[in-house]
Amino acid sequence: MARYTDAVCRLCRREGQKLFLKGDRCYTDKCGADRRPYPPGQHGQGRTKTSEYGLQLREKQKARRYYGILENQFRGYFDMAIKRKGKTGENLLAILETRFDNVVYRLGFAMSRAEARQLVLHGHFLVNGRKVNIPSFLLKPGMIITLKEKSRSLDKFKTVIEANAFRQPPKWLEYDANALVARVTAVPTREDIDIPIEEQLIVELYSK
Repeated sequence: MARYTDAVCRLCRREGQKLFLKGDRCYTDKCGADRRPYPPGQHGQGRTKTSEYGLQLREKQKARRYYGILENQFRGYFDMAIKRKGKTGENLLAILETRFDNVVYRLGFAMSRAEARQLVLHGHFLVNGRKVNIPSFLLKPGMIITLKEKSRSLDKFKTVIEANAFRQPPKWLEYDANALVARVTAVPTREDIDIPIEEQLIVELYSK
């Protein structure tokens, strides 16, 4: 499967804001977006004007990079969002939020979505009692996510769970920190999604 292998700090710099793709590093003075707050490339500091299309494109790219999704898959989610009732942009964000890797990140089992994706691929989690190792698996209300018994003793999880103890999961996730079990209680609404994305610009881009 194709994936981005270049420096992820370049993605934050290109979008002009932190996307928190590297976990703890994004909160330190080593953050590339803070050290060089301008787009990458030799003409990065000279870019000033952005067209309407450019704004729409940047918003789409920002959403893709937040969730770590390639173009074809992102377009597939958009087509899925169109078929659902309600606003297409909000449906799109709800679909992205219910990806398995994103839920693992939201619950505090990982410091970044990229790390969450790797943990899912390695089969550390169960969904309704069965192992699911597909990061793009879409969770539905009523589904239960559990950290596997064998994985609970790993230092990796002990450290990350302790570091993320302050993080509150979104309202649509019910989490028992002692049992390390979570349940999807509802489809996330726009108010539940704290990512600064103007989803209407994405809808306009794909509607052309």
